[in-house]
Amino acid sequence: MKLDKITVAKRYGKALFELAVESQQTENVHRELMKVREIFESLDRLGDLLSDARLDLHEKRAIMDTLLQGFEGIVHDSLEIIYQYDRMYDILLIIDEFERRYNDSQGIATGFVTSAVPLKEKQREQLSQKMAVQLGYQKVHLTEIVDPEILGGVIVETNHFVVDGSIRSRLERLRKELRN
Repeated sequence: MKLDKITVAKRYGKALFELAVESQQTENVHRELMKVREIFESLDRLGDLLSDARLDLHEKRAIMDTLLQGFEGIVHDSLEIIYQYDRMYDILLIIDEFERRYNDSQGIATGFVTSAVPLKEKQREQLSQKMAVQLGYQKVHLTEIVDPEILGGVIVETNHFVVDGSIRSRLERLRKELRN
């Protein structure tokens, strides 16, 4: 049975996180994985290239050896295993899963805030603090998305939790109430 990308990412990310915790190298592994993420985001087809069956094995190995030179220990060995199992195209999802677990262990939640206009720094900070209290985290890091179609207010999505305070949603609820 072939596993979907999300299942693979969760398994590898969980195993990587548990190994980092067990060996008391969580901070170091997190820091190195952020470097791996940076490489794979700047070379957006690298994961696909390293997993492509059409590419000569010697060429892939040379690319992989160059990549591995910058890493050691758990991250080096994990990248090698992920490469050997032909899962390099899943590397960013695996890192996302590791980071989600890492952030959770640090009391940090991540998410998105959608607003009709860009938020001011103070508004963003207040919203992050309010969400941290509401969700029981020490910090909430929110990535801002500007969408004029929500008309006003904000929509916050974090850790499978959504707070929709947009004017568009309020108007839709009011329309439904008026129809009944």
